[in-house]
Amino acid sequence: MSNAESAPEQSQVRSLLRLALLGALVGLPTGLVSFAFISVVHLLEVWMWDDLPLLLGSHTPPWYLVVGLPVIGGVLVHLARMLPGDGGASPLATSHAPHATPGQWGVLSVILAALATLSFGLVLGPEAPLIALGIIVATWLTSWVRMPQLDRTMVGMSGSAAAMSTLFGGPLVAGLMILEAAAGTPVSIVAVVIPALMSASVAYLLITGMGMMSGLPMQSLAVPDLPTYDSVRPIDLVIAVIIGGLGALTAAMVRLYAGKLAAQEKRIGRLPLLMGGGLAVGLVALAARALGANSQDVLFSGQAAMSPLIAQTSAGAVAVLLVAKALAYLISLGAGFRGGAIFPAIFLGVAFAQLGVIWTGMSPTVAIAMGTAAGMAAMTRTLLAPVLFATILTAEAGHDAVPVAAIAGVAAWLASSWLDSRATAKQSADAS
Repeated sequence: MSNAESAPEQSQVRSLLRLALLGALVGLPTGLVSFAFISVVHLLEVWMWDDLPLLLGSHTPPWYLVVGLPVIGGVLVHLARMLPGDGGASPLATSHAPHATPGQWGVLSVILAALATLSFGLVLGPEAPLIALGIIVATWLTSWVRMPQLDRTMVGMSGSAAAMSTLFGGPLVAGLMILEAAAGTPVSIVAVVIPALMSASVAYLLITGMGMMSGLPMQSLAVPDLPTYDSVRPIDLVIAVIIGGLGALTAAMVRLYAGKLAAQEKRIGRLPLLMGGGLAVGLVALAARALGANSQDVLFSGQAAMSPLIAQTSAGAVAVLLVAKALAYLISLGAGFRGGAIFPAIFLGVAFAQLGVIWTGMSPTVAIAMGTAAGMAAMTRTLLAPVLFATILTAEAGHDAVPVAAIAGVAAWLASSWLDSRATAKQSADAS
């Protein structure tokens, strides 16, 4: 082969090497920004929902805080969204890329809107603002480098992978999410994966530590004290398919009615919708408390409420949590708050699976695995990342639950696709 024929391959290798180095460059600072953001969210949550009630003489948040704090959060989100950047993309959007360019006030809008949503009890997760921050930080850090626009996009995606790595327990889930998001696009898969994995791996070293450097104190994602799941029962496979279908149907209904709620903003205004949404979320949490549930398990993303959920032995209590969480999730999505859609969907999937634990004696370990895979697949339309994340959540106790989780994820993905096709066909029929 002549040098002329091999030149394009060498050029591609050099381009990939540059992308890999740039990905590694942005990994550490993006990871630090992500850690700082998550830490501030946690500190605000502790102060408002634990310390403040104690100062008021109560061991649990009094009713006026359960209602009032989400309403205040709505006001603050409105103010944040008045800044350039609109607080980042809506959680109903398919892409979480920020509207503002780096160096403008868009980054401030993203941070403030997310803090006002997550810390004040609204039912959304931190992944969407972290993705936006990762893109902003990575693009800003590499703004001095001359590169094609496509390569700049790849570097921005590597920043989002670094941010997700600190949240989803390592570079593999982040890399798979980036890979599956890029599927079907004309972009080279290798060009997507290499900088994303480099950035995510460097960022995750902040958590694991390296050499004499200890890792940063991030909360473990794995659910503790799970029994080892070492025997797959036929009934577990049946339940996995059912959970996948229920997860898909729930995700579709939540998105449908959240979209209808979001459409009301033009009629009633953004501030009234945000305040009304915060009030409604607080009232749903109070109603669940009156029925015997913990209002704190209804509020927030659901990540911290996983252990109390799988400890439930009453189907009625789980049903109350499931309905209340779905309603609060729907309202938070549609009212204009800013956050991610993944963790509440996982909570709903696990809640469905917990009913299987109560009714059939199924292991809670496989319930978490199948519920996580089904809920995440239904909401994100990805497959590999949800199954891997389910494995991380169940840790060593859930190694044998991986095939069951995969079946639940596939069932959720197929059911979601079928529901999407039906909705599209109905829209076409209505239009004609």
